[in-house]
Parts: sequence; C-alpha cells; structure tokens
Amino acid sequence: MVRTPLTPEERERGERLGRLLREARGGRSMAEVAASAGISAETLRKIETGRAPTPAFFTVAALARALDLSMDELAGLCEPAVV
Repeated sequence: MVRTPLTPEERERGERLGRLLREARGGRSMAEVAASAGISAETLRKIETGRAPTPAFFTVAALARALDLSMDELAGLCEPAVV
C-alpha cells in the first residue's frame, strides 16, 4: 500500500504536536513517558521530532493521558494560528 504524501499543513501540524508533547513532558524522560503511555521510546521520539507527523489516534490519546493533557486542549493547540 502506498501512502499519499503529506501536505505541508499536515507536516506542520505534526511538528506542532511534537513540540507540545516535548513541552508537556518537561523534566520527565522520554522513556518514562513512553512507558506510561504504553508505546516505545522510539515512537515517542519520532512523534516529538515530527518524523511521525500523523500518529494513530489511540497513540495520541495514550500520550495525552500520560501527560495529563485533555484531547480537546491538544487538538486546539495543534491547529494553525489564525492570521
């Protein structure tokens, strides 16, 4: 199966998600947060660096729970700024 290339907007949204998760992680280690979310540290690293800009919904939900973020808050913060 061939994936459709991501649009620049989708890549940008993935980068925003990664920045938000990194900031929310604060002083906690990547391994600690990943384990708490039930994902690998490598998966978290890819999301945080934007190399996995479209993670699965349940992965994002698990990270939000591990970082004590609401999904509504996270979705709102990932939207592009209105100019």
